Order: sequence, then C-alpha cells, then structure tokens
Amino acid sequence: MRALFLSIACLTYLTALASAEPRIALVVGNATYSDVTPLANAGADAALMSTALGDVGFDVTLVTDASQDEMKGAIAKFGAALRAAGPEAVGLFYYAGHGVQSFGANYLLPVDARLTVAADLDLVGLEAASVLRQMASARNQTNIVILDACRDNPFENVPDINDSGLAEMKAPTGTFLAYATAPGDVAMDGAEGNSPFTRALAREIHVEGAPVEHVFKQVRVSVLSDTNGQQTPWDTSSLTREFVFKAGATLPPEEMAEAQLWQAVKASRDPVQIMLFMRSYSDGEHVEEARALLATALEEELSRGKTEPTEPAVSMPAPKEIADEETALMERARRSGTLADYAAYLDAFPNGVFAELVKIEVSALKRASEEAPKPIPPEDIADTQTPDTETVKWEVYFDQPLKNGPSEILGATLLEVTALSPLFPPIEGLPEAMWKDQPCANCHEWTREALCDQGKFYQKQATARHLSKQHPFGGGFKENLKHWAGGDCQ
Repeated sequence: MRALFLSIACLTYLTALASAEPRIALVVGNATYSDVTPLANAGADAALMSTALGDVGFDVTLVTDASQDEMKGAIAKFGAALRAAGPEAVGLFYYAGHGVQSFGANYLLPVDARLTVAADLDLVGLEAASVLRQMASARNQTNIVILDACRDNPFENVPDINDSGLAEMKAPTGTFLAYATAPGDVAMDGAEGNSPFTRALAREIHVEGAPVEHVFKQVRVSVLSDTNGQQTPWDTSSLTREFVFKAGATLPPEEMAEAQLWQAVKASRDPVQIMLFMRSYSDGEHVEEARALLATALEEELSRGKTEPTEPAVSMPAPKEIADEETALMERARRSGTLADYAAYLDAFPNGVFAELVKIEVSALKRASEEAPKPIPPEDIADTQTPDTETVKWEVYFDQPLKNGPSEILGATLLEVTALSPLFPPIEGLPEAMWKDQPCANCHEWTREALCDQGKFYQKQATARHLSKQHPFGGGFKENLKHWAGGDCQ
C-alpha cells in the first residue's frame, strides 16, 4: 500500500524542487448589475480570491463591478503582461459573476449588460473564449481559468438563452479549466458571504505541496459536502507540467506521500479511510491527529448507527442497522479507552461493524503498553515520609474506612484508595499525563489478592527501609496494608 501512496506523491515531490516562476493573475468580480439580478457574494468572492492568490505569490489585478469596456481593457492588459513575462510564466484568470451560454458559447456579463435578443449577446457580453485566446497568445506553459459564473440565467425571458449554467470549453494545451459546477448545471451563490466553491478554493490553495489537480479534487469534495450533493465542481486539463499553488518544504518522497494522503483522508472524514491511513503509517507524523479525527468520526457514525444506516459517498461498511448492544459496547470502549473494553467488544462482535477500527485501537494500546516505562515497585521507591516503626497495631478491614494514615486516604476503604489518583509521580520524571488524575490501579495490579500479598510482604519486611520507601500515598498506606494483612486480609 505504501508503494501505491508513494507513486501518488512522486510528482508533487518533483514540483517542490522546481524553481519559482512569474505568476500573473486577473481577478474579476461583478455583483452590482444595473439591468439584471444583482449577486450577493460575487464581489466578496473576488476579494477573497485576490487575497488568497497574493498569498501564494501571484501578482494580482483585481477588477470589480466592471463595465464591458473595463473588462475588455483589463483582459487585454492581462494578455500583454503574460506575453512580457515569458514562457515560464503562470497565468490565472478568475471570474465571479453572471455567465450564460448561447449556441454552445459562454459569455461573461459586465454590470452594464442589457439584452433583449440573443443575437446581441456578443455585443453586450464578453465571450469567455477571448480570455483563452489572450493566454494562448503568450505561449507560456501554464494557464489556469476559474469560472464561478454558473448562477441562474439572468435572461430567462430572452429567446435562445434558455440553457442553464455554462457550456464545456476545450482547454488549449497547457491550460487548466475549472468550473464552479458541471457544464449545464447551476452553482449556488452561497449564504455565508462567499460561494461554497470559492470559499473551498481559497482554503485549499494554501495547502503546501498540493498539485493543482489535487487542490480542485479537494474543492469538489468540500462543495459536495457543503451543498448536500447538489453542486459538483468540474474541471478539465491539458497541462503539460506540474504546478502547485504553494510549495511545501522539500521532503523525501515517502514523507511527501504521507502528507498528501493525509490531506485527502482528513478532508474525507471517512472512518475507513482514516483507519487505512493509520494502518499504513502507524508510526507517521500524522498518526495522533488521525487518531483524534477517527474518534470524532466514529462518534458521528455511532450517533447515526442506532437508528439508520449511513450512505456517504465513501463510508464505513455498515449496510445493516447497527444493533443497540453493539453500539453500547463500542461507546463504552471508546469512552474508557481501555484494552479490556475493546477486547470485550471483539469477543462479542468479532465481525462487527466496528471490528476493524477496534483492532487498530487494540494494537495501538498494546504497543503503547510495551513501550511505556515499567513502574518501579513501591518498596523500591524512596519516600520522603518515614513512619515510626514502633507504631502500635490497629485493626484494618478491606471494606471499612481507614482510621490512620495521611489525610488523603482517611475515611476511604482500601478498595476506594486504589481508585484515587497519586499525590506525586510514582516514578521520578514520569510525565504528568501518565499519572496525574489517573487511578493508581493503572500502575499496579491492585486486586484484593494482590493488596493482601503486598501487605504480607510488609509484615515480613517490617523495617524502616521497606516501610519508608515512597508510595503514591506515603508510608501511612503501607502501614495500613501491613496491619490489614496481620488480620488475615479480612
């Protein structure tokens, strides 16, 4: 599996080594139309993209609410700048606003567009192909055209302009074409200040080392999720070399593969994909982040599993309804995080819906247990408290409150003490996460039998040395165990 992931990332690795190229962008956002329906977010979309592209090294020209003459002038200057920049330049054109198709051609609408007959469309609008012609004239190697212009047809009452969305365009060699939605479909303007397409794109182009194809794939995943499957961004490419918006640190190919795969898995939030990632990169840089995301995704699956099967695009293999008993066991294991509870789930449901996920957790818990430092027995740990070895005897019972010892254990039974947290690390230098607010039973086999054996040891070795060694509750707890053992551990 790693070999497959490695091959996916090789091209990205080569891209990261490439030298910087001139980057020129023209961003147009038309929102305040005079004769057709204004758009709420087109201006904000253009501003957002202008900032995002500037962040990744583009020299950006931002034009908003442009008339036809202003649009034509801006596109002409854009073409001239590309031609002057040379063959290594990267050109990018982004448009947010109204766009329509007629007789198979796409037109971008300036804010002063007025139309009564379709025959006048090329007189009042701007044919999208004219942008491609300007780019092609520069003979540069990489061009990107992004159209967030597939809103509802603003000329529904004009004959011969009754097609929805935009028509598919052919991408000249060296060009990447991206649409906010599939040809012929309508994109959403958005209800949160930006269109779902542009909001996702502005985020994804900041991902280090991500090839342009991967960026738009992730945009597609995000938009499908945000629109409940109603909008599917679409792209086509005739690129002849690799391009990344934001170069990442130069990494070995295998680490680059891991990083790129993790970005895709994280965006999917699919438990199975996260599980497979963790299996392939169990010691990788992102495994802890993956574990946390898996817990969240698993909780979401559990909350849905009690009442209905899930059917996301890529989901857990759970076509059947999850039984209440299975859900309860899985929830118990997830909350406790203990090996025993995960094992209990596998014993009951060896082929259950969550079996593969549980096996990963079991493996991780066993590995962590093997790698964790072994606790030193209490009798071998130095104590700051030295009890009086000449103390008188007193009666101690397993299920009765203790009457002697440090204040932290007074009034608690021996069993209750094992559930308390240590007062200080049982091993010097042990990280707080491994002992603070954790029950002492995590460090010791504190069953009744084990405690009795420990008390008998203190009986036989009732010296100042053994009774003064440090214990999470001090020497006073050892004295109680000693006296309890003296009463046959009753």
